[in-house]
Amino acid sequence: QLQLVESGGGLLQPGGSLRLSCAASGFTLDSYAIWWFRQAPGKEREGLSCISSSGGYADSVIGRFTISRDNAKNTVYLQLNGLKPEDTAIYYCAAGRATSAYRCASTYNYWGQGTQVTVSS
Repeated sequence: QLQLVESGGGLLQPGGSLRLSCAASGFTLDSYAIWWFRQAPGKEREGLSCISSSGGYADSVIGRFTISRDNAKNTVYLQLNGLKPEDTAIYYCAAGRATSAYRCASTYNYWGQGTQVTVSS
């Protein structure tokens, strides 16, 4: 079965850090660009960060979040620092093929089920 599986979410206090993982099962990630999204209750899905298949290009909308990948482990990561209560959401990853190994994709072939991040004191 071809799928993405997110992990690493949890409950933590404001100011804390987490590293989320997005692992591929049944296929290899090294030819896919990866996006991380999140969706909070009652809000639209928000794109957070993307990384190209080569890892040579990466961008994050939120400066406290950093995306990285380890193609040898078939996994992409999202480091979340300085977490705030408004970061509470379900975090998803998505894989898509871009036109270059140094670009992010605009369409997605695979989505994960998401991992819950809750920030509360």
